[in-house]
Amino acid sequence: MLLVPHRSEWGELFEEEAARLRAALGDGILRVEHVGSTAVEGMEAKPLIDTMAAVESLEEARGLVPVLEGMGYEHRGDGGVRGRIFLAKGPRSRRTHHLSLAEPTSEHWRRSLLFRDYLRAHPKAAEEYRDLKRELARRYPEDRESYTAGKNRFIEWAIESAARTGGRTVPEGRRNAADPGPRPGS
Repeated sequence: MLLVPHRSEWGELFEEEAARLRAALGDGILRVEHVGSTAVEGMEAKPLIDTMAAVESLEEARGLVPVLEGMGYEHRGDGGVRGRIFLAKGPRSRRTHHLSLAEPTSEHWRRSLLFRDYLRAHPKAAEEYRDLKRELARRYPEDRESYTAGKNRFIEWAIESAARTGGRTVPEGRRNAADPGPRPGS
């Protein structure tokens, strides 16, 4: 598992891809979000841009797949996550982009934004997540499934913590009754 230090160009690469998606899909998408580790300042990550685009309905979004395939994306079903259409860009051995199409009212949309926003607002939690990712990458360098499964407990904790505050992300140092409580393993 290749993790690299955060790169300032990841935000720019997201913006460029989002502009291409908006130009190609027009009104077919409602909103485009940068998600995943490359969307969190300072986070080490696999060097691929995770993008999520809101669509009116998954049924209608299926009609966008041929356009996305023409842009170099490969349709990958739901990628094991209910409530989305998943696509990947770049050679299988070195993907450059992941794209999820999801309804903005879906659990996938909500959870992805809660997790991203929680890490952005809580640097200590982001640091713990980074450390966990490093350990898992060291332990499972060729086993993506185990690497991903090893992150699940932390991800669930962060999403639950964010949800307890109604989705608001209270920066560390300004917590009160909305404190998310103990981290996994503490």
